[in-house]
Amino acid sequence: MTSTRHDGDDWDLASSVGATATMAAMARAIATRTDRPIIDDPYAEPLVRAVGIDLLTRLASGELPPDDLVDRVAIDGAKVRTRFYDEFFLDAANSGITQVVILAAGLDSRAYRLPWPTGTVVYEVDQPRVIEFKTRTLAELGAAPTADRRVVAVDLRDDWSAALRTAGFQPALPSAWSAEGLLGYLPPEAQDRLLDTVTELSAPGSRVATESRPNPRPGDEDRTRKGLDSISERWRAHGFDTDMARLRYFGARNEAAPYLTGLGWTLDAISTRDLFAANDLPPLEADDLRMSDLRYVSGTLDKTPK
Repeated sequence: MTSTRHDGDDWDLASSVGATATMAAMARAIATRTDRPIIDDPYAEPLVRAVGIDLLTRLASGELPPDDLVDRVAIDGAKVRTRFYDEFFLDAANSGITQVVILAAGLDSRAYRLPWPTGTVVYEVDQPRVIEFKTRTLAELGAAPTADRRVVAVDLRDDWSAALRTAGFQPALPSAWSAEGLLGYLPPEAQDRLLDTVTELSAPGSRVATESRPNPRPGDEDRTRKGLDSISERWRAHGFDTDMARLRYFGARNEAAPYLTGLGWTLDAISTRDLFAANDLPPLEADDLRMSDLRYVSGTLDKTPK
């Protein structure tokens, strides 16, 4: 199911990077069912079910308890991440921004579940097979978008900006962008190109949200690989063949927050640890995956690049 990443590789929602989108939706489904939910994603479980990976379906539906496969930190992480981006988009839309772009949309259902102001256009950018699957599945479920949803079926390693314009995107208007759970799955140079392109397509007053992680200290990446290998072994023991470490691009890269600042964005940041505390969740302890190093950043383009 999992193969080493390479230029031009392709996937659906049951393989390679696509399976991580299904796993994220599974975590959102579990998070939605918790005793004190702070998110509500009613489409997560049926979308996971439609992908057809039996183990993920049983976890998403509650038939199988999460136990050690999806631990508390992973579920709480899904809660705070989803809420962060939900609030980012609604704040932007309620401020008058009418263009929203969700990069690597995967099984994101915000175009269907958020209370968008009238006139909001939501562009979803992802691989053609991913876009087609989600559009068809949600239509079969009888779900209707709550905004003017426009799909942009293109690989982010290709000329996605041209495809976005063809779908109706207007660079002269302010827009709100998300790159959620994406940057670590891009090679370093592709990450820079993506952030450059977002900036080039953004009018003053546009907003952006993503995650930013400092470059690893000596030994960090070895610990991260070991942590991912341990998680993958647990999944394989339950019949789900995955190798999470092979899906990521390791090594030094530009840290997203200072890179965006250099392009002219003014950013605010909050650590994962502080997001847990802000949502009254149990503290985030030290971990092998460097989750505590991750910062969620959002901000506005309001000056010329340096």
